[in-house]
Amino acid sequence: MPALRGLAGHSDLIYFLAKRDVTVRYKQTLVGAFWAVLQPLLLALIFTLVLGQLTDVPSGATPYGLFALAGMTMWLFVAGAIGRCSDSTLASSEMISKVYFPRVILPLAALAVPAVDFGAALAVLLVILAATGHLPGLEVLLVPAVFLMAAGVVLGIGLWLSALVVRYRDVSLAVPFLLLVFLFSTPILYPLSLVPDHYQTLLSLNPLVGVMEAFRWTVLEDAPGPGVSVLISAGVGALLLASGMVYFARAEQRFADVI
Repeated sequence: MPALRGLAGHSDLIYFLAKRDVTVRYKQTLVGAFWAVLQPLLLALIFTLVLGQLTDVPSGATPYGLFALAGMTMWLFVAGAIGRCSDSTLASSEMISKVYFPRVILPLAALAVPAVDFGAALAVLLVILAATGHLPGLEVLLVPAVFLMAAGVVLGIGLWLSALVVRYRDVSLAVPFLLLVFLFSTPILYPLSLVPDHYQTLLSLNPLVGVMEAFRWTVLEDAPGPGVSVLISAGVGALLLASGMVYFARAEQRFADVI
């Protein structure tokens, strides 16, 4: 991929930027990394009270609270990663205008903080599942593969947005709305089985659908296999990532002139 050329010689810069972002994220904070755990817990509690009790969303043999917690654990990574990747070029405008380096390093390094947050939240999720007697099976060993799939999808989205925002600044205003669309069009707080069968294939064109279904399958003991939805979503995600790399590589040639 053209956007990835030259990265091997800049691994130290990727590490530095990632370390800087993680350090800044938790420096002089009251609860530090625990915030990464508090967010999915509090959101899962809220949605459990609203959706689990008032609307009785089905979650199989898994209590809805655990179902929602698993969904929010992955969703917060996705939302955080898209937000940080899309903002990565503008946030480093001075560096772009003064020094040459492969610009794709910026959205790549922006994944560091959401990845650290996800690791902390995942550890707590697994502890809670074990403590409540819902320990996942051997499928949990595939969590890293699902995470890489999720990272590829959000990086693809982030590459498009981070390149577009340099030329069209109002793109940054559209990102929160885009995340809201993804939140409600992705089975995060409800199972895909609630969607009529004839719409499930269409919905799976949203690459996050396969990510969420695969993640729940790996961490929840009775979650159904992701089936064809994960294949469709993986294909769309791969196309999104490849096209994002091509577009970013073309757009970055003009970054220093327009940023």
